[in-house]
Amino acid sequence: MTILPQTQDPSPPAPVGLSERIVVLDVLRGFALLGILVVNIQSFAMIEAAYFNPTAYGDLTGLNRVVWALTYVLFDQKFMTLFSIMFGAGVLLMTSRREAAGCASRALHYRRMGVLLLFGLVHAYLFWHGDILVYYAMCGAFVYAFRQRSPRFLMTLGLSLIAVASVILLLSGWSMPSWPAEEIAAFIQDLEPPPDKIAEELAAFRQDWLGQVAHRAPLSLEFEILIFLVWGFWRAGGLMLIGMALLKLDVVTAARSTRFYANVARIGLVTGIPIVAYSIYRNVQSSWSVRELFFFNHQFNYWGSLLVSAGWMGLVMLAVKSGRFGFITRRLAAVGRMALTNYLGHTIICTLIFYGHGLGLFGRVERLGQILIVLAIWALQLTVSPMWLRHFRFGPFEWLWRSLTYRRWQPMRIRPGQHQ
Repeated sequence: MTILPQTQDPSPPAPVGLSERIVVLDVLRGFALLGILVVNIQSFAMIEAAYFNPTAYGDLTGLNRVVWALTYVLFDQKFMTLFSIMFGAGVLLMTSRREAAGCASRALHYRRMGVLLLFGLVHAYLFWHGDILVYYAMCGAFVYAFRQRSPRFLMTLGLSLIAVASVILLLSGWSMPSWPAEEIAAFIQDLEPPPDKIAEELAAFRQDWLGQVAHRAPLSLEFEILIFLVWGFWRAGGLMLIGMALLKLDVVTAARSTRFYANVARIGLVTGIPIVAYSIYRNVQSSWSVRELFFFNHQFNYWGSLLVSAGWMGLVMLAVKSGRFGFITRRLAAVGRMALTNYLGHTIICTLIFYGHGLGLFGRVERLGQILIVLAIWALQLTVSPMWLRHFRFGPFEWLWRSLTYRRWQPMRIRPGQHQ
């Protein structure tokens, strides 16, 4: 791609209409967003340690064990991977269209990321500490500088960034025996909390909203600084660069052959699933040693998730290209077009179910019950999203995001006979 001069905009910027969208990107984005909820609901419903160490809290036998194992092998990190790839592709698509039209993209892009950062901070501190929007805003600001590089460069840099977090974890694990005794004890307690710590966390999220905010603030700060520097920047930023490369290579636009996507699906799933499953085997063999599971065994899912994600992507592309699944792909596309609204909708619904300002079921719903709630939310969003978009151009939070980005209120309603 040729670097375009940053010229004065010949016309006021505006978001793309429906006719300009690459619908398959919306399908993939919607598919990824729904899959993310399967993983995130554990953080909404249970103590934080249970996400990393399933033996820390709740029943892990029978169907609950099956639900956890399937979540770990097929969903954990896989759908965040897909969504990050789609985010990177979206950054490239928006900016390249602007530049191809002879318009500057820099100011618009950074305003867009700035507004997303604001949304993320409000989300993290007032509603849910597991927010990912802050990560996406900061990584999105970073990857912009590389949008005109070649696919090979983007893939190489992306994989290199992803590897950094892996190396940090390995070095931390190898050095752990030399840590001060109190740091080792604190780390173990984080992943194997004693009964009093569990009771404290349960009480914190079962109380009213204002009380939750005080407990949530340090968790959000840690997630946005420490976890971002150790893991989030390298993983999300690297995947966004790979998303840019895959858009340039026409992989995420369904432009490749059916055989190509069949091979991607086959190779990704056949090689990735055993690698991730081996992580579970190692955890069981080590009796869920927190040092082993967090620093070493986690590596098999960290890298295997890339392959499983590719497999999922291949399956979605095959479904789109076949044309036989229009009923579901159209609904997934609608969910994807309203990705920000639906993501924040997950928080609104789940906090009302689990936190003290709602039903207060935090820590009271086992994994099987959680997955049933996920299925209900999927059904709701797959039904409501296309209904909403029959009457409105954007989801409500997309409308606000675009209006603040473009610095003028965007038209919202679709008038009879009007096309987007």
